[in-house]
Amino acid sequence: MTPYIAALLTFVIALAFLRLMDFLAHRGFIESRLSRKLIHIGTGPIFVLCWLMFTDVFISRWLAALVPLLITIQFALVGLGVIKDEAAVKAMSRTGDPREILRGPLFYGIVFVAMTLIYWKDSLIGIPALMILCGGDGIADIVGRRVNSPKLPWSREKSVAGSLSVFFGGWLLTMFIFTVYVWLGAFSGPTTRFVLPVSLVTLGATLVESLSFKDIDNVTIVVACVVIGHLVF
Repeated sequence: MTPYIAALLTFVIALAFLRLMDFLAHRGFIESRLSRKLIHIGTGPIFVLCWLMFTDVFISRWLAALVPLLITIQFALVGLGVIKDEAAVKAMSRTGDPREILRGPLFYGIVFVAMTLIYWKDSLIGIPALMILCGGDGIADIVGRRVNSPKLPWSREKSVAGSLSVFFGGWLLTMFIFTVYVWLGAFSGPTTRFVLPVSLVTLGATLVESLSFKDIDNVTIVVACVVIGHLVF
């Protein structure tokens, strides 16, 4: 498959997932906070798995990065009010204010563009950073608000249940992606060789997430994962 076709398919798949979440939130099938987190959790794995469609040529990472870049530009235009998209605002904002998209969702998209260009599919560092952001940070909010547990002593906005979900959600999603990559021959096995480094990266990300960097945690978590990843992989 040529990288151009792979990029087109990736864009179609990612956009279809986003529009599905927009539709469900706009019609009231799921609440906007939940749809926002489902987008946060689901978009990343879909995108990273689509990397496997790209051939090993120089232009592939640039075409792949074009997908989150275009979607991020759309987010920015919706947040600025240039594009009117009530369904997207409903799905990605907490209060219905489109300007909220210019914070978390916008940083989320920028991070994906950067990780795609810098690390790409042949690196062991970028994938954990993105999957912990998706599976860890995304699931933490859902679990933390639904499970009654003690607050963290150093961060009263965070809970023990939320932090545990960051660790286990991020770890499981990262190991799932690595398993798929090994199974398809993109990485050499066995998958068990990733257990310790992924655990260390996830632990570091969990500690950073617990510090409650409001609106920029999509950046701080990824930076932490990258720094630790360079030390353990």
